[in-house]
Amino acid sequence: MVQRTFDILEHINRSFGSDHHVLAAKIDGIWVHTNISQFLECSNAISCGLLEMGLSKGDKIAVISNNRPEWNCVDMGMSTIGVVHVPIYPTISADDFTYILCHAEPKLIFVSDKAIYEKIKEIAEKLEIKDVYCFNKVKGAKHWSEIVELGKENTFKHKDNLASLKMCVTPSDLSTLIYTSGTTGTPKGVMLSHNNLVSNLLAICNNHDLGPDHISLSFLPLSHIYERILNYHFQYKGLCIYYAENMGTIMENIKEVKPHIFSTVPRLLERVYSGIIGKGKDLPFFKKQIFFWAVNLGNKYKRNEENGWLYNFQLKLADKLVFSKWRAALGGNIQLVVSGGAALQPRISRIFGAAGIEILEGYGLTETSPVIAVGNHVTKEIMYGTVGPVLQGVQVKFAEDGEILCKGPNVMMGYFKEPELTSEVIDADGWFHTGDIGILVDNKYLKITDRKKEMFKLSSGKYVSPQVVENKFKESFFIEQLIVIGENEKFVSAIISPNFSFLHNWCYIHHIKYHDNSDLIKNPEVIERFQKEVNTINKSLGLTEQIKRFRLVSEEWTQQTGELSPTLKLKRKYICDKYGDLIEDIFKKNGDDNMD
Repeated sequence: MVQRTFDILEHINRSFGSDHHVLAAKIDGIWVHTNISQFLECSNAISCGLLEMGLSKGDKIAVISNNRPEWNCVDMGMSTIGVVHVPIYPTISADDFTYILCHAEPKLIFVSDKAIYEKIKEIAEKLEIKDVYCFNKVKGAKHWSEIVELGKENTFKHKDNLASLKMCVTPSDLSTLIYTSGTTGTPKGVMLSHNNLVSNLLAICNNHDLGPDHISLSFLPLSHIYERILNYHFQYKGLCIYYAENMGTIMENIKEVKPHIFSTVPRLLERVYSGIIGKGKDLPFFKKQIFFWAVNLGNKYKRNEENGWLYNFQLKLADKLVFSKWRAALGGNIQLVVSGGAALQPRISRIFGAAGIEILEGYGLTETSPVIAVGNHVTKEIMYGTVGPVLQGVQVKFAEDGEILCKGPNVMMGYFKEPELTSEVIDADGWFHTGDIGILVDNKYLKITDRKKEMFKLSSGKYVSPQVVENKFKESFFIEQLIVIGENEKFVSAIISPNFSFLHNWCYIHHIKYHDNSDLIKNPEVIERFQKEVNTINKSLGLTEQIKRFRLVSEEWTQQTGELSPTLKLKRKYICDKYGDLIEDIFKKNGDDNMD
């Protein structure tokens, strides 16, 4: 019975056999598999190695790495002896690295490569952290295999002690400390127990029927609880998890691996969809007509055999002519995509569903381990525009202002060293206050309407939900990202980061010349085209939600440049600070109708 995360190893060994492939990564251009026997052996060696180094239950180890099999061996090895895993995003700032490492006080750090080692080395020395180990071979750095070999040499010595320590790790013990700052504020250490994690991974087991004959591709960071819980979940169900080389090779790896399922965030799905549509626009006239006939048909798709015989006949034809090629571009085997981290445009769920690629949209937070609700492929409980039914064993209710409150075995132990912050979000009755606004549709399906802290009030007293407006505008091929602003102002405005790839192509077609992106966003014809796009989308919004003014910026917003979080959410405070002068310019002028 799985009660602690490391119990997954014995479960999959019993269920699927020691030779079953469970992990895979590309090394020197070749996919190398790890079977269950190797996984068990390596994890046990890590446990014994850490014991030999003097680590004990309650100590902490930080891991700053890309997704790879080694991450799992270290994770399982430390959890087996009660050592707390502190996973950290590799792309955060030096200040955040310093804060987290100082706050968590890990005894050791594992890093993936030379670049991260160079970032961490000085910080670790200042904080007197004992050692930094690399997964890759880095000159002058200790290699993680040293701990593995140390463990193997001392396996017999620690055999009885290891068995005893396993028994001493209880489901209620702290398993991991995950630092999250969301999109604003100082990072907070979310304390999750073994029971938090295990209850969540087991609760989603019946949401799909994939198993040991299927493959998953993993590319979202394992340092985020969303990908991590699915990583445990896929291991538990016997899927072989292939780790993408990096974010830039996802499509190439999908074609190589041919996965049956992968997890993603809406922005990446939007990019895939935009890429498909972009290629459709480049087709010869006749093929283009067929392509967009299929897309328009897909946009009318309904689930659970509600389409009617004529529609289904047309859909079979569209599938043969168009949608089968979409699946082929995603490896040919894709059945399910799990989407989380932010709201997904319903049209994308609908069109991909029509194409035979079911998207299971889910919802949760790091503090809830993370899943609160998710669509169910097995029971066909999926409703577009919602995040599915609430998980079995998890309770949800709504505060007077519509805030979603959650209670269950998935709710965190609290924030590390922050009892006051913990009491602010978990009330006396044990309800966790999510900070999200939502409703139940048909008394079953949870629908997220906005982020409570992100809603703002205009000077007229009207409230605006920025995410709703932003999702509408991101349907435009011209817009890669935008932030809606207007708190305490007379009207709503926006800062827009264009889809420069699409915009460059549009300029080429229309013979518009420019030197660089800074020059491009000042071009009157470009501004006029964006104004036309804004005017069109405004018609689908309420009067107070409509964007009255906007400004284009020449930068693409990324994790690396600071505008996006690791799960590609807008970091609103950072963006507003960065473009403070631009925002001031937007609201200081008279008039409220058009950009001037």
